[in-house]
Amino acid sequence: MSISAVLRAAQVARLLAASTIGRLPLGAAPVALLLYARESLSIGTAGLLVGVYTAGLAIGGPVLARIADRFRQSPVMLAAAAVSTVGFSILAQGVALWAAVLAVLLAGLGAPPFEAGLRVLWRDLLDEEQVPTAYTLDIAVQELIFICGPLVAGAAVALGGGVAGVYTTAALQLAGTIWFVTTPAVRGWRGAHADRHWAGALRSGQLRLLLIAVVLVGAGVGSLPVAILDYAETVGHRSWSSWLLAAQACGALIGGLVNTRLRIDGRRLPLVATLLGLGYLPLLLTPSSVVPMVPLTVLCGLCLPPLLAAAFLTVDRIAPAGTAAEAFAWVATAFSVGAAAGAAIDGAILDAAGSTRAGFILPPVVILLAVPWLRPVARGAPAL
Repeated sequence: MSISAVLRAAQVARLLAASTIGRLPLGAAPVALLLYARESLSIGTAGLLVGVYTAGLAIGGPVLARIADRFRQSPVMLAAAAVSTVGFSILAQGVALWAAVLAVLLAGLGAPPFEAGLRVLWRDLLDEEQVPTAYTLDIAVQELIFICGPLVAGAAVALGGGVAGVYTTAALQLAGTIWFVTTPAVRGWRGAHADRHWAGALRSGQLRLLLIAVVLVGAGVGSLPVAILDYAETVGHRSWSSWLLAAQACGALIGGLVNTRLRIDGRRLPLVATLLGLGYLPLLLTPSSVVPMVPLTVLCGLCLPPLLAAAFLTVDRIAPAGTAAEAFAWVATAFSVGAAAGAAIDGAILDAAGSTRAGFILPPVVILLAVPWLRPVARGAPAL
């Protein structure tokens, strides 16, 4: 099924565009927070703020998605965006460190669960045979977040300082939320009626195994911005970090577009995770010039979209009835938990080691550790 056919379906293009704008903070916030914090704090403390923000995403996503599963998306997402905007606004006031930590936690807790909200809509808007293409397209388009987000944050900081990056991040999230929730498909969506269990989507054993693997992958991917920032400071200027992260996202965009043709399914999860981990190894070369580092960051991004697309297709199959939005949110949460841990751990490693190369050791190691957890999930995944 072609991408153009999916995009021509009613409301699909608008939903993709709105969710992309609303999710830009996922790519912009780590860079904006790092650059804002580095004006007065150490690399370790800057990594801590990114980790706390990401932890907020991890906690808030499933809670908000579970509420939306039972009721409606629009009021939940609007209220969440308001809370997140307040958090970013408090941070921008130049508060003490303890208040900054609470502010970024609030900003993360209130981030609207766009991924879960969007993916439960596909089966309502598209024919069954179009759904796998929609997942893959969604993952590919999502990489625009990690291309444009760092560049937008970097440009805002260059023009108006660290505080401008924080405010820009909050504004993009709020604008995307308003556009998304006013779409007819979102306004009319209601969660499926089903028997509720206290464990929700987590009562699926296969989902729990998948989430452990996603945490490990998230730790590898989430540690990269901290390592890249330290590398950029060492070889030139910290602003180059936004360009290197955008290059990594370009690689992911290429991988996502290629995957719309390959349509890698859940049976290939261990293989794709292995390739993803190996793709991070060349970063250990840490060339003395930023120019040769660009293709290396492109390379490490290639396999992430195929891995995530296969994971979401697997979630669609294994999620218990009535928990679709929550199950998708748990995957996003698992990735965020891992990313938060990866950012904080890598910042500590860099502070302790005093070596730029040390920051690039964590990503391939933890991603490859995910492979054994994916094998039993892959064995239970049917072909598309």
